[in-house]
Amino acid sequence: MRVAFMLTSLGIGGAEKQAIALAERMHARGHDVLVLVLSRQLGEEWPAAVEIVHLGMRKTCWSVLRGVRRAVLVLRAFRPQILHCHNFHGNVLGRLLRVALPSLSVVSTIHNVYEGGWLRMAAYRLTDRLSRCTIAVCDAAAKSALQQGAVRGACRVIANGIDLTEFVPSRARREDTRRAMGVADEFLWIAVGRVVLAKDYENLLRAFALLREIHTRAKLCIAGEATSLYAECMIALVGELGLARAVRWLGLQHDIASLLDAADGFVLASAWEGMPLAVGEAMAMEKIVVTTDVGGVRELLGDSGLLVPERNPRKLAEAMRRVMNLADCPNTQRMQRAARDRIEQRFTMEASVTKWEQLYRSVAGPKA
Repeated sequence: MRVAFMLTSLGIGGAEKQAIALAERMHARGHDVLVLVLSRQLGEEWPAAVEIVHLGMRKTCWSVLRGVRRAVLVLRAFRPQILHCHNFHGNVLGRLLRVALPSLSVVSTIHNVYEGGWLRMAAYRLTDRLSRCTIAVCDAAAKSALQQGAVRGACRVIANGIDLTEFVPSRARREDTRRAMGVADEFLWIAVGRVVLAKDYENLLRAFALLREIHTRAKLCIAGEATSLYAECMIALVGELGLARAVRWLGLQHDIASLLDAADGFVLASAWEGMPLAVGEAMAMEKIVVTTDVGGVRELLGDSGLLVPERNPRKLAEAMRRVMNLADCPNTQRMQRAARDRIEQRFTMEASVTKWEQLYRSVAGPKA
C-alpha cells in the first residue's frame, strides 16, 4: 500500500511520536510511506526514518494557501491510497484535500478528549463526511467526540502502542543514571510531558509540597519542554512553595527510558488527556504509576497503579505517600511486574500497527 501521514508538526509530543512510529513500522513492513508536516521544520523534532515533507504553513492566509497547493502537488505525485491524519489541523486539512483529490481515502485520528472549543467541533462536524473513518486512541476520546458532535457516525478505537524493545528495565542503567543525576538513597519521582496547561503541573507541585512535609527526602524531576509563559509561572511556583532544592527541571529529553530506570515512581497530574504514552512507557519500565483519572488513563492503567481525581493536590499527595510507604513490600513489587505484563498483553506497538494495517486495507478501495 501507499500511505501518507499528515501531522501539524513533528514537535516532541506523544501524538507525534506515535504517528512517526506507525509510519516507520509500516515502511518496515514493505509499504510506501510519506509524512506531510503542516508547519515549518522545528529546532527539536522527532527523528524519522521515512520521507518527510514540511509544508511550512504559518498563521497567515497566503502561507496556508501556498502550503495547501504544495500538499496537493506532493500527494498527486506520491499517489497514496490512504491519507492518515492526526489532531485537529491535520484532520481538517486532510479532509478538505479530498476536494482536489476525490479518490483519496482519508482516515482521521483523535488523540485527546479535548481538541478545542465549539468552533473546532463544528469544523469536525462539517468535514466528517469527507473522512472514510474517524479513530480515537481510547474509549474516553471516542465518547467525548461523539458527545460533542464531532463525529456523525461511529468512532472506532485503536489504542496507542508502546515499544517494548526501547522500554526494558535495566539495573545497570538505573545505577549509572542515578549516579549521573547525583541521586543516592532519595525516592525519585519523575513526571514526563510538556509544561502546558493540560498537564496541570500546578496540581503536581502543590501535591509534592504536601508530600515533602512528611517525606523530606523525596525528589521530583520533570522532563519536558518548558518554554511557555505557563512554564515560567510553574518555575516561579517552585520557589514560592520552597521546593527549589527538591524539584529539578530537566527540559526536553529524548532518552526517557534511562530517566524512568532512574526513578522510583512515576506521576501524572493532568487535567485532561487522551491516552498518554508516558504512562504506558512507565508501566513497561515496571514503575508504580500515580495518575489523575482523566481521558484514557484508566483504560491503560487497569489496576496496576493508583488513580486519583484531577485538580486535587491533597488526593494526589496521599497516593504518592502510599507508594513511598509501601515501596519495598511484595504487593508493590507484584504491581510493578503486572504493569509491564499489561502492556505486553494489550498495548504493544506491533499489535497497534497490525490493527492500523488491517484498517488501511479495509478502506483503501473506492467508497461503497
